[in-house]
Amino acid sequence: MYSLSYSLISGVRSASLACMAGVFLISCSTVETSSTAAVPAQQITSEVKPQTAVKQAPVKEQVQPVAEAEPQLQSLNKVERKAKLRAKMAPGMLYSRVSSAMYLTEIDRWPIEENNRENYYPISDSPVIKADENAFSTFSIDVDTGAYSNVRRFLNQGQLPRQDAVRVEELINYFSYDYARPENKQQPFSINTEIAPSPWNRHSYLLHIGLQAYQGADTQRPSANLVFLVDVSGSMHSRDKLPLLKSGLKLLINQLDKNDSISIVTYAGSTGVVLKPTAGDKKSEIKRALDQLTSGGSTNGASGIKLAYQMARQSFKKAGVNRIILATDGDFNVGVTDFEALKQMVEGKRKTGISLTTLGFGRGNYNDHLMEQLADVGNGNYSYIDNLNEAKKVLVDEMRSTLNTVASDVKIQIEFNPRQVAEYRLIGYENRALKREDFNNDKVDAGEIGENHSVTALYEITFTDSAVKHMDNARYSKSESAVNKGVFNDELAFLRLRYKADSKAPSQLIEKPVYRHEVKSSLDQASTDFRFSASVAAFAQHLRGGKYLQNFGYNDILQLAKKSRGEDGSGYRSEFIQLVALASALDN
Repeated sequence: MYSLSYSLISGVRSASLACMAGVFLISCSTVETSSTAAVPAQQITSEVKPQTAVKQAPVKEQVQPVAEAEPQLQSLNKVERKAKLRAKMAPGMLYSRVSSAMYLTEIDRWPIEENNRENYYPISDSPVIKADENAFSTFSIDVDTGAYSNVRRFLNQGQLPRQDAVRVEELINYFSYDYARPENKQQPFSINTEIAPSPWNRHSYLLHIGLQAYQGADTQRPSANLVFLVDVSGSMHSRDKLPLLKSGLKLLINQLDKNDSISIVTYAGSTGVVLKPTAGDKKSEIKRALDQLTSGGSTNGASGIKLAYQMARQSFKKAGVNRIILATDGDFNVGVTDFEALKQMVEGKRKTGISLTTLGFGRGNYNDHLMEQLADVGNGNYSYIDNLNEAKKVLVDEMRSTLNTVASDVKIQIEFNPRQVAEYRLIGYENRALKREDFNNDKVDAGEIGENHSVTALYEITFTDSAVKHMDNARYSKSESAVNKGVFNDELAFLRLRYKADSKAPSQLIEKPVYRHEVKSSLDQASTDFRFSASVAAFAQHLRGGKYLQNFGYNDILQLAKKSRGEDGSGYRSEFIQLVALASALDN
């Protein structure tokens, strides 16, 4: 009865939210109905329904002799022998014996109350900076997308996300953009810039910077040594955690071949190896190991991380990809739980050539801060999996981007011309900011970019001849410089980019000037990608309080997104439009 009643209530609430979003879309639409196409039917979703846990009957042990490999156990009685064997099993597994083999069955699953104790790092929006006081802006690139799918999860649950859950750059970079592609591997990515009026402030402009990584023409990819580090603690019991995690990893397994190696390590109160390094073409064996995982116990994540790195070293591929995929809700509660200590542990391991990618799951106790930062220091990327379609996007559609790094420690530095630019602010990337001197320091870690990844950054800038600025001019100007003498009058800014083609090699430098004559006179003249990325940036800022958006509201964001949706074969841009409408309905 409880399950049925809960499902009915959840269904009514979901239907109400859908109707609210639909009414808003209709009432505010000023474009043709055909421009608001729904997400394609083939898009896979994983509906999360609360389910009352059922206690499973104990597995009956068949009466057969203990394996010859365990003669020391034969002197024990049945109960003692079973306890000894259980102690040897990896967490998340239960022992039963058929013939002389060990099989794994599901242990009792009890409902765990989820208190709302999700953890997010507090972020303050990047401030407006006067170019004549500080002309340099330096930051690390970021290809993480976890914040977008987490925001989507909040909205689909019927609530607005916490402001600190919204990292603007991760919403923008969730989408792919049609940037010019690099011609060869010699320079692993192209740099694209575009400037047009800001949609939310008629006195400012947006500088759009887009990087597009190289993609090889051949279908071959480097062999992969992957270690699945799976959280099987009690907090992973719900359908949107361990069951979804197993379904998602199976999608990745289907993409592997005999040249790949897969290991599975689990952790709860203790750690264990469920699957030793196994060839990627033995899919049935790998999936069987995943199927037999179940949840229970506390969470000793640090111990699991150490064991995963040990397993990765055992099957290390010198010319391949060596990566740990940590799948968890991040709720570490035993062992090493100090945030900085965990970061230092992972940071020390990245020098071995083994990277760490994090996949986040669940709600209620979700630790977004830990997941994002571990991937950052582990030279990996962070994704949040809220449904099976997202798992497919990350682990299948973007598999080569996720696994195959083409450039490491990628940093961007913009020097603005104070004679042309009065003020600027970087939209997002608050926790990726670097000092000016860090740009030339190869020992300072920065972000990685994978094959075919695109990275987008937006600056809002105000020209010196603008009638309205955020700040007054300084009474006492600085001494005359080459800029003030008019040597670079047509340059708005100078873009510098550093990267390492090999993580152990010296960095390489790319430079590109940005000119005033490249500025578009109207927003309509800007590219589709420019306008759509601006709509995503506006939406993210609105969810964070809209400090710089003036009166640019949900309706304005919707119209901008609809008109700039462009080609949308995956349906993600159409889904974004629906999420904006849903947020508006919830906010009202």
